[in-house]
Amino acid sequence: MASVFSVHPLPSSSFLCPLKTTKSRTKQYQTCYTYQKPILINSLQLTELDPKIPEPVQTFWQWLCKEGVVTAKTPVKPGIVPEGLGLVAKRDIAKGETVLEVPKRFWINPDAVAESEIGNVCSGLKPWISVALFLLREKWRDDSKWKYYMDVLPKSTDSTIYWSEEELSEIQGTQLLSTTLSVKDYVQNEFQKVEEEVILRNKQLFPFPITLDDFFWAFGILRSRAFSRLRNQNLILVPFADLTNHNARVTTEDHAHEVRGPAGLFSWDLLFSLRSPLKLKAGDQLFIQYDLNKSNADMALDYGFIEPSSARDAFTLTLEISESDEFYGDKLDIAETNDIGETAYFDIKIGQSLPPTMIPYLRLVALGGTDAFLLESIFRNSVWGHLGLPVSRANEELICKVVRDACKSALSGYQTTIEEDEKLMEEGNLSTRLQIAVGIRLGEKKVLKQIDDIFRERELELDELEYYGERRLKDLGLVGEQGDIIFWEPK
Repeated sequence: MASVFSVHPLPSSSFLCPLKTTKSRTKQYQTCYTYQKPILINSLQLTELDPKIPEPVQTFWQWLCKEGVVTAKTPVKPGIVPEGLGLVAKRDIAKGETVLEVPKRFWINPDAVAESEIGNVCSGLKPWISVALFLLREKWRDDSKWKYYMDVLPKSTDSTIYWSEEELSEIQGTQLLSTTLSVKDYVQNEFQKVEEEVILRNKQLFPFPITLDDFFWAFGILRSRAFSRLRNQNLILVPFADLTNHNARVTTEDHAHEVRGPAGLFSWDLLFSLRSPLKLKAGDQLFIQYDLNKSNADMALDYGFIEPSSARDAFTLTLEISESDEFYGDKLDIAETNDIGETAYFDIKIGQSLPPTMIPYLRLVALGGTDAFLLESIFRNSVWGHLGLPVSRANEELICKVVRDACKSALSGYQTTIEEDEKLMEEGNLSTRLQIAVGIRLGEKKVLKQIDDIFRERELELDELEYYGERRLKDLGLVGEQGDIIFWEPK
């Protein structure tokens, strides 16, 4: 599911800082509780599922049937799939056909928290934190409405936030490692605050121990399973719907909708409606697209898997205007006028062109010396246009050198070469997490090499580029077609 959290970026400290940049869900399922009122289900529902499916999932399915979320017309059911657990088609399904609908009363979101016993004490918290506490409380309660849903949630995923120190060492030098450590610090700090301000002060509402590991579990569940693209819903867990796995063959994200419809025998409610983005035959797995814009590093962090295709390989270049720059104020004003800022992040993907605003921003950051006249107020409305083309040889040479030096520095931080990682991938037999690690570091290095190649070729063209001075002379009619300066003789 789409990520719904924002984590403060790592601080940048230089002109260009290569900083920032989650296999499908685990097969483990929790069976924490032993007491619950029995569910009576007819024999048809009991025989629908593959007997190899874990008992908690079968019980969860029976609960969905009892609550009317699943009916005889529901065209999908849980099944054993390569990812572990997923939803498979019971019959042929047309593209765009509605495959499931879940009434709002089963959603877990900030509204559900607000209506619960902990609603008052959670009212001032970040939405994800309030939902995390709600999850932990419902997981503890024997009489929770979501008891059977809690029992099928995985104990963890392969997200890098759950990796051991030894496993994290395999992504040494990557932006993913920096991001993972930053996220872990963020979650730990948030836990310490909510523990002191809410949990310990309201023991009657939280009469059970909540550890940092528990909090990380809830964070990981939300990060990997929450939907965030519904109208008026930025954070929502939807039991049953979140069993749907991701597949790169799905290239659209318009599968989930909020509709109004029948939610019981005599009631109407908002429904989470999921449509199949692909045409399916009976027995095929139902897939959706989690997020088209996430890089493989994002996928590894959020979901615990990456796509084998290199299309999601990316590296983020971080540029900033230094406060010690003598033209800091002017440069910042120009950047903000063009919807950027003191610090700018540029996501560069394998096989794609550089972001269109990256080169102008680089030229702005590097502007100085005899080129500083472009920072004068008279040029304020036109300077960004000038920065879209080479300013001077010195400026262009500087940005090439800075970017190439940054690439070389970043590449030196990896413990393996591109060739070594490619050999590991070809040999196979890698554990799930090691495969993620090798895929991430290989992808980052390939993108860095691509960036370096772009600016190396640019360096070779420095003598052939047309700079501001020459363009200005042409505009004034003072340069001929061959580039010769024209001297006018007075009559």
